[in-house]
Amino acid sequence: MQALLAVVSLYALVTVNWGLVINAGVSLAITFLPGYLQDDLRLPMNAGLALWITSAVFFHAVGALGPYAWFGWYDSVTHALSASIVAGAGYTVARALDVHYDDVSIPPGYRFGFVLVFVLAFGVLWEILEFASAGVAGVLGGQPVLAQRGASDIVFDLFYNTVGGVLVAALGTARLGPLSNALAGRLDERTGR
Repeated sequence: MQALLAVVSLYALVTVNWGLVINAGVSLAITFLPGYLQDDLRLPMNAGLALWITSAVFFHAVGALGPYAWFGWYDSVTHALSASIVAGAGYTVARALDVHYDDVSIPPGYRFGFVLVFVLAFGVLWEILEFASAGVAGVLGGQPVLAQRGASDIVFDLFYNTVGGVLVAALGTARLGPLSNALAGRLDERTGR
């Protein structure tokens, strides 16, 4: 995936497509995140977690080459996948803080709601960034880095963000528990607890 993203980034540079340069370049950089988390921060990153993270950014960058325009469902799939990453990160950090701090307590019954609110808040922020991207592109001339396709696009994006959030909220404890516990352990080390 990294090699293909590097090729896409190079293609974007050669064709002077700055939106694609940013999308593919940021996506390529994010593919190094699992290695950084495991090697530098000593957090457990199994192949499934690494594939989950890298596939979300990979499909997003590849979509900018045409699949977003060719297939109506492509945007929905990438939003659900990306939202699941955001929800997973939110769950992992919140659970780690819950484990680490005695003053913080997120009862299991509230975690589901927290994950959904977190992913929806991030989704709204993302939609605002899409509008801002279009505004900046209009002022500077050129194509927006993030595509905004109107009100119905926002509704569908937030719906599929919710789908991704529900999946993580339902499966987060089993799949992300070891990562949350390891992050809490790292917090314990850093604070001397």
